[in-house]
Amino acid sequence: MTIETVGNYRAQWGEGPLWWKDSLLYVDIEKHRVVRFNPATGEEQTWEVGERVGTVVPREAGGFVIAGDNGFHLLGEDGRLTALGDPEPDKADNRFNDGKCSPDGRFFAGTISLVKKTGDAMLYRLDPDLTIHESFGPVTNSNGIVWSADGRTVYYIDTPRKEVLAFDYEAGHLTNLRSVVSTAHYEWSPDGMTIDADGNLWIAFCHGACVCCFSPESGQELRKIDLPCLETTACAFGGPDLADLYVTTGVHKSVEEADAGRLFVIRGLGVKGLPANGFAG
Repeated sequence: MTIETVGNYRAQWGEGPLWWKDSLLYVDIEKHRVVRFNPATGEEQTWEVGERVGTVVPREAGGFVIAGDNGFHLLGEDGRLTALGDPEPDKADNRFNDGKCSPDGRFFAGTISLVKKTGDAMLYRLDPDLTIHESFGPVTNSNGIVWSADGRTVYYIDTPRKEVLAFDYEAGHLTNLRSVVSTAHYEWSPDGMTIDADGNLWIAFCHGACVCCFSPESGQELRKIDLPCLETTACAFGGPDLADLYVTTGVHKSVEEADAGRLFVIRGLGVKGLPANGFAG
């Protein structure tokens, strides 16, 4: 196994990585940017979106969808933004955080209470017809969300709970809530999450300088990989065969680290990820 930095971009707070069409998409929340990195060419492209952006997903028809300070927007390859709607216009202390698309093309993204007001945030669903719906809540810090290979189970993190929740999934609806993984043995915060082809969950731990792998079947921790950056924020499998684990990081508010904010890649894990889903609207 090897761990190295890739690309030249240094984020203030990198998040939300996702592999799409030979490149890694991610966001720099605090610098208001969407970033696309092509590891084959080394090319890095950025889009300035004018507000904190919590997550980006590809759109099947081209371009992207983002969610940030002011709700959902379409983002064109040319940088043009088109507002789709903001379900929390009255909550100045909230913004959108992490999110991903379901296998049936719906965009699930949740909000975070920046002042840590318990239960003041929500997980939302943007449907292909561009309507916005409440999906699950109340939550406090909506974070990682992934689907099983068959699309019938969704796994979700509301960070302060220090656990992974699971739901049955069908046609946009989340039912049969249960807890499948506890991270309470760590003082760090479970942040972004991805899933591998074996069905195991990989969770980045903010403030914890690590990524850990858990079985949602047994709840057991299977693996822990340390990284040289305290603010390890999110992870996604990428590369030609989805065998490389990309990890985004952020800059700690007081600790100076040489590679803080850089994009890391972990190779040689012996597992592969699942393909990402695009937005069908």
